[in-house]
Amino acid sequence: MAFDGLTGRLQNVFNKLRGKGKLTEDDVNEAMREVRLALLEADVNFKVVKDFIAKVKERAVGQEVLKSFTPGMVVIDIVNKELTELMGGTQSKLAKANKPPTVIMMAGLQGAGKTTTTGKLAKLLIKQNHKPLLVACDIYRPAAIKQLQVVGEQVKAPVFSMGDQVNPIEIAKAGLAQAKENGNDYVIVDTAGRLHIDEALMQELQGVRDVIKPDEILLVVDAMTGQEAVNVAESFHKQLELTGVVLTKLDSDTRGGAALSVKAVTGCPIKFAAMGEKMDALEPFYPERMASRILGMGDMLSLIEKAQAGIDADKAAEMERKMRNAEFTFDDFLEQMSQVRNLGPLDQILDMLPGAGKLKGMKDMKIDEKQISRIEAIVRSMTKEEKQRPEMLNASRRKRIAEGSGNSLQDVNRLIKQFDDMRKMMKQFSSMMGPGGMKGMKGLKGKLGKGFKFPF
Repeated sequence: MAFDGLTGRLQNVFNKLRGKGKLTEDDVNEAMREVRLALLEADVNFKVVKDFIAKVKERAVGQEVLKSFTPGMVVIDIVNKELTELMGGTQSKLAKANKPPTVIMMAGLQGAGKTTTTGKLAKLLIKQNHKPLLVACDIYRPAAIKQLQVVGEQVKAPVFSMGDQVNPIEIAKAGLAQAKENGNDYVIVDTAGRLHIDEALMQELQGVRDVIKPDEILLVVDAMTGQEAVNVAESFHKQLELTGVVLTKLDSDTRGGAALSVKAVTGCPIKFAAMGEKMDALEPFYPERMASRILGMGDMLSLIEKAQAGIDADKAAEMERKMRNAEFTFDDFLEQMSQVRNLGPLDQILDMLPGAGKLKGMKDMKIDEKQISRIEAIVRSMTKEEKQRPEMLNASRRKRIAEGSGNSLQDVNRLIKQFDDMRKMMKQFSSMMGPGGMKGMKGLKGKLGKGFKFPF
């Protein structure tokens, strides 16, 4: 994720604070010096860092902190709250027109992901039972209209276009008229970008804005551009009076300081964050959840929401029954993998688990999707009976499965052994629920201590 480096640095600072029974003002000053360096390294705006440290320091050297039984934890809580405030405090929702359609104007530089984000936003609205119309107003970038049409097809949203020979202001006006005629309750206008900000671009965008009178003007900003993203946001805001920002490429290996600076510098809330390339990889931006993730505390609320949306509750209940009764088969294993993959990239899911960054090997762990596909290929090469009764997988059957799935015999043997370990562990879980539960707990601890690994 974008903040991995920052998270690691902050956790080191906080670990030192947690170890102290009492905090002096010097301890707080030293910790804040390290926090300041961590934020600057993450490309957070200098003035934003200065103000942030001043606010935290003011609260952290108060009597209630220095005299607290757990002063380190109190300081961490203060940093968490101030970080949340820095990014806007609370979630900022999309505006809604009193009378449909609600008009959203998308702006941004070329390459920020504006057209793709337009499609992602449309998909999000369609999921909420809305009927968005996409309007193609970028007549300058080669194939921009075609790209929006392809994106529209992917998310099943209609696209209004008049080609690249008509003035964008006229296109926007006609698109809005069509939306009213066809009963679309949202209009998302994809405007032109440039490689840099220029007067001609701004005048055209102002013309489009004046004609369609948007309820939202969203600036799409590439988080990978760091400090420059803040400068871009500031320039657009002066000219267009933005109502919100969408940060893209937050899943990339970038320093991420733009997310912490944009709201403070422009006053515009971050409304969405794009966490991947897929069309459903656009999430509402929750400052408190992002602060929690940056501080290595995870984001269980987002994980629960993903699970509720992506996992079939009846199937999950049946799976839980099978695990409890040790009836778990390779068919169930495939089904479980499919459900987990519905939640999104597994390394992003791990990011949401509290303390995942502290687990040995977890911080640098990259989930290999090819490895998961290989596991699926092995299981699919088994007969129906073999999947139901793994104990019948003798040497000749294993050799056949290896050849049929294009994997080595060692890969097949490893998967079967890990699956067997998994079933044994499930049995121990169920034995914990009955008499002698503590004995089962000790056995499970021993199993995990010997380096048990899940089969992916």
